[in-house]
Amino acid sequence: MHARYSEYLNRVLLSRVYDVACETPLEKAENLSRRLRNTVFLKREDLQPVFSFKLRGAYNKMARLSAEELHRGVIAASAGNHAQGVALSARRLGCDATIVMPVTTPAIKVNAVRRLGGQVVLFGESFSDAWQHTQELIRQTGAIFIPPFEDPDVIAGQGTIGMEIIRQHPDPINAVFVPIGGGGLAAGIAVYIKQLRPEIKVIGVEPTDSDAMRRSIEAGYPIVMQDVGLFADGVAVKQVGEETFAICRDMLDDIVTVGTDAICGAIKDVFEDTRIVAEPAGALSLAGLKAYVRANAVQDSHLVAIVSGANMNFDRLSYVVDRSELGAGREALLAVTIPEEIGSFRHFIAALGNRNITELCTRSVDPIQARVLLGIKIQGRDDVAEVLADLKEKGFSAIDLSDNELAKLHIRHLVGGNAPNISHERILRFFFPERPGALLNFIDAMQTEFSITLFQYRYHGADFGRVLMGFDVSEEKKQAFQEFLDRVAAMGFSHIDETENPAYKLFISWHTA
Repeated sequence: MHARYSEYLNRVLLSRVYDVACETPLEKAENLSRRLRNTVFLKREDLQPVFSFKLRGAYNKMARLSAEELHRGVIAASAGNHAQGVALSARRLGCDATIVMPVTTPAIKVNAVRRLGGQVVLFGESFSDAWQHTQELIRQTGAIFIPPFEDPDVIAGQGTIGMEIIRQHPDPINAVFVPIGGGGLAAGIAVYIKQLRPEIKVIGVEPTDSDAMRRSIEAGYPIVMQDVGLFADGVAVKQVGEETFAICRDMLDDIVTVGTDAICGAIKDVFEDTRIVAEPAGALSLAGLKAYVRANAVQDSHLVAIVSGANMNFDRLSYVVDRSELGAGREALLAVTIPEEIGSFRHFIAALGNRNITELCTRSVDPIQARVLLGIKIQGRDDVAEVLADLKEKGFSAIDLSDNELAKLHIRHLVGGNAPNISHERILRFFFPERPGALLNFIDAMQTEFSITLFQYRYHGADFGRVLMGFDVSEEKKQAFQEFLDRVAAMGFSHIDETENPAYKLFISWHTA
């Protein structure tokens, strides 16, 4: 252990974070613990006044400035959470604060800084871009720079989280998982825990597309990434600090990288145990914890994940919801080929048994075989092999698209298109009560002499399921089709005829006249 690191113990113990920050709880995540077969604790930094841990380091640094320095005002570069910490600290200490933020910063963070009295300057696409512009403003104004991570007082302020974890849970802890952006949080927690409880593993977590610390440690020096992923904007850093690099290199036991789907899955996990919506960087450490448990078959251990922030932009929620089930390993996306003949669709649905269907899309494009995009609920990735085997046994060809980015990002939203071989198509939206087995009951009710030309269903968590269907209805069969619609309506399946809807005519119908 490096002797110079012992000074950080004093810095952490003497940190002045509690003038503005609170000691956050270390809560057991009951659902996660049961599912992962480990005891999982969440360190709830989302409960800070600015909904992020960043307040600790910012205030600890600023509280040590002289009156003359505070009079000159402070300036910071931040992707958002450090900005709020600086703005709130400045308001508490009675000084002006200017915050340079990347233009990609979520509006919720920008607005929060302005509400706290900070002056916001938007510049660049990443933290590194904002940092460079900050240096120019410092030369122009003489304001005091408050670093987001590369400063001993900032690192020590974040290290108080490690101090609290050890105090709150004196019993054995096997590992603490910490998100890494610039490295201040990971460095602060690791440098404290490793000197008092060296048996506890401290494991950093980075997104696969923003893993500057992992690459730097492999290279032996802080590298500069050309581009970083912006989904987890709170850790979108192109270059880590010199000091944070040295501490993380010496103190971390490992670094885990995770993708966007895993982060989305972790956001859902945090919500299910706490009822709060963590931001992507806030759920990053939990995503890493889950990946580490899975990769190393960890069981019966005591594990801690830092929920580092909850400044989530509302407009990101739809994307998170869309990817969270796949990321949590609780949904699979399959492409299935079935015969293009009456009755085969019902046979296919029946072959899925009691499995919960989350998505079902097909469009008539081939007179011999139909291709169906299928989403199903699973308990884990091992279930996928079982589903594929079951479908093969029943005569259906299927492939797994759960890890296919094209399918997840685009194809699942584009399945459809026009069908030039269909001349007399009718398009209807049906509704049915959403309950177990309801979709198969609906399919049974749809058994008819009319060819199904389009089928689109996705589970939305609502009381009623919604299905878009197309039928090939020739002129001479119009009366019979109306009788069919009356019959299914009497069975409780109401519908809206969308055949004249301009959205259908423009994007799905081959015959637009």
